[in-house]
Amino acid sequence: MLPVDGRQLENVKGELLKLKKKEAADCPTMAQRGQDRRAEETEEQRNSRLSDMAQRKDASVNEKLLIQSNEELQKKMTELIQKHMTDKIQAVKMCQEQLLELYESSLQKEKEKIQSKADAELKDVCFKYENKISEME
Repeated sequence: MLPVDGRQLENVKGELLKLKKKEAADCPTMAQRGQDRRAEETEEQRNSRLSDMAQRKDASVNEKLLIQSNEELQKKMTELIQKHMTDKIQAVKMCQEQLLELYESSLQKEKEKIQSKADAELKDVCFKYENKISEME
């Protein structure tokens, strides 16, 4: 071992004391850093939680908008189907009326033809009958 003089020993003790003081001074700083880290972590967690809540809220809003759009589309579709049914019923009624008119018109024409033919035959029979009577006299 090397001989150590008192002054060197005092210098080493002084350096050791300085290091201890510095370490003691750094401890609160390190403790503060730990708290800051924990605060940052909790702030990050809080931000993450808030972000999750915002995303859920956005998803909820989007879901509500989709439900509302779906309901509106269903309502419009129901209205279109009802209008189509009404139009179809009206078209069928109109066709029935037109067919009935056509039937009645055709029937009337046939009656007139038959009547005209019957009148002509009656005239012919009357003419022949009168001729026969004239011949007999």
